[in-house]
Amino acid sequence: MTKRASFVCLFLALTWFGYRISAQKDPKVTEEVLHRPTPMPDRIILTWSDDPTTTQSVTWRTSLSVKDGVAEIAEAEDGPLFVKKARRHNAATERYDSDINQSHYHSLTFRDLKPETLYTYRVGDGFNWSEWNQFRTASKDAKPLTFLYVGDAQNDLFSMWSRLVRMGYSNAPRAQFFVHAGDLINNADKDYQWGEWHQAAGWINHSMVAFPTPGNHEYGGKRLNRNWRPQFTLPGNGVKGLEETNYYVDVQGVRMVALNSNERQAEQAAWLDQVLATNSNKWTILTFHHPILSTARNRDNKALREAWQPVIDKYAVDLVMTGHDHTYGRSNLMTGTSGREGKAGTVYVVSVSGPKQYELTPQKWMQRAAEDTQLFQVVHIDGNKLTFEARTATGALYDAFELEKQRGKANKLTNRTPKTPENRRKPAATASGGL
Repeated sequence: MTKRASFVCLFLALTWFGYRISAQKDPKVTEEVLHRPTPMPDRIILTWSDDPTTTQSVTWRTSLSVKDGVAEIAEAEDGPLFVKKARRHNAATERYDSDINQSHYHSLTFRDLKPETLYTYRVGDGFNWSEWNQFRTASKDAKPLTFLYVGDAQNDLFSMWSRLVRMGYSNAPRAQFFVHAGDLINNADKDYQWGEWHQAAGWINHSMVAFPTPGNHEYGGKRLNRNWRPQFTLPGNGVKGLEETNYYVDVQGVRMVALNSNERQAEQAAWLDQVLATNSNKWTILTFHHPILSTARNRDNKALREAWQPVIDKYAVDLVMTGHDHTYGRSNLMTGTSGREGKAGTVYVVSVSGPKQYELTPQKWMQRAAEDTQLFQVVHIDGNKLTFEARTATGALYDAFELEKQRGKANKLTNRTPKTPENRRKPAATASGGL
């Protein structure tokens, strides 16, 4: 072997040895590297900020090198020639400095769209583009409507929440939107957790509208974390100062209302009274984070219940969807701040979609309950009937009921609960939860 060949072999051996030492010392890819923004668009997400029949909002992220975001849109066609008809739109761009990086968030609202029409769109900077994605605008009529709803995702988002949200999509691939009832993440100021939340849902966020409301983990103390607004484009029709956290959207005969249960509850009660007084939709559904009826006695939200339930009862709200308690609990028809069950009232649901699970306190109002179970819910509305299914991360049916509108009468509730036993902890496995 020549001296040159010996030197090359020695160099390669030392390089490999150095790599092995480095890999053993710090083999994990850092959060900064995993969630570093690039010129390529990421964290693309559809939301509504206006009329869902004629508009569609989209938000995405890039590195600071992308000064101006743009999007292109066309009516979807069977083949590729739609690209020749695509219209270009300029986005609003804002800088965001997170705990681990700096980025630009871009947002825009497509307007003057046709109702009940399939569109294809892409976002980028004019050179670097996302794939072409598709969405369908809502109908102006009260046509059949399907949506998904989940409680707290919060922890282990990429590793353990992803399978749940993907199973939800596989069960309802034509759902128009996806309700997230707060605590999307665990630490609102940690950019990597938001990155994992977007990764877990992936392209589902590109084609199915997100309908989020903030939980206590989206707050830093008493203030909404600054991560919330840059990455969502939501309505500003709520209480002044709570824009994009308290809002409503009318879609195909349903008034969907998002409330912010973290603050200014009395003001939102007055606002809700006005919003429901002018509601001409057949169905009314609310979502917020903290339950009116808690699944754990030591987490009771008495002040919230006393502020909001009288308004809910006054307008006979059909369904209330919440999270926070990291267990599952579903009522029959309930009225009154003391929780009276009867032939009239509202169905209340508490649910959890992530792996963080708490202890359940059995209570009389619970028609069906669960511990240590990741769940997604599919809600389907067709005319006078609402069908609700709660399914596990494996897709198994865990709970179900139907609500039927009756002229001049309260809703008729029919339980369709499967005969399988409830998922409950053994006494020795019981452990208390936290916030």
